[in-house]
Amino acid sequence: MANPFVHVELSTTDLPKARAFYSQLFDWKLEDMSMDDGTYTLINVGEGTGGGMMTTPPGGPTAWLPYVLVDNVAAATKKAKSLGATVMKDVTEVKGMGSFSILVDPTGAMIALWEAKARQSGT
Repeated sequence: MANPFVHVELSTTDLPKARAFYSQLFDWKLEDMSMDDGTYTLINVGEGTGGGMMTTPPGGPTAWLPYVLVDNVAAATKKAKSLGATVMKDVTEVKGMGSFSILVDPTGAMIALWEAKARQSGT
């Protein structure tokens, strides 16, 4: 499938409560990573698409956000904008992992684009 969903992310006002709920509801393995602006919790679901959880930025909603894999996040973001999307967060690098952008489509739904960092051959 071209451009599959590759990550889903929960932005929540109560990260400890969300961690407790989802770790008890499902057999997800949760791992905290320290980030510049707080804690990011990685979700390892085993098979299938994993994700993460983080505290919602001030004024933001609690919601799940799907990420779609693209070959070139800058070009895809530009194309989405030309098709009527609003860019909520422009292309942003995640050190050592890749880059993403967050969009609102013309119907009001949020979606993120993800470009994985190219892997070095032989490593």
